[in-house]
Amino acid sequence: MAFGDRKSERVDFESGIPVYIMGIDGTWRRDCLMFDVSQTGACLYVEGKLEGLDLNEFFLLLSSTGLAYRRCRMVRLAGDQIGVEFLTPDKTANRKRNPKRRSDETPTSRQS
Repeated sequence: MAFGDRKSERVDFESGIPVYIMGIDGTWRRDCLMFDVSQTGACLYVEGKLEGLDLNEFFLLLSSTGLAYRRCRMVRLAGDQIGVEFLTPDKTANRKRNPKRRSDETPTSRQS
């Protein structure tokens, strides 16, 4: 299934590659087939119901053991196929702690 304009080049899989989607909290998991993938997202056929699942943020598991995964969110829904966008850590999230600047980095010497 083709979805609109692509931001990056996709690799198509004719028969689909078996993958899984899983909730961030691990409370749900669905079998899927990945039909195409790029650096920014993928197109998946989802087996089972999507109703009631939080698809704003979830994991795409590329192996049954979960050792290869991507964090993603659903961007398109068309029946039992979804388009997902891979999420990247926000660079500003790593800067939550801002070290306080000292007004005087060097000790002052007293003049007598």
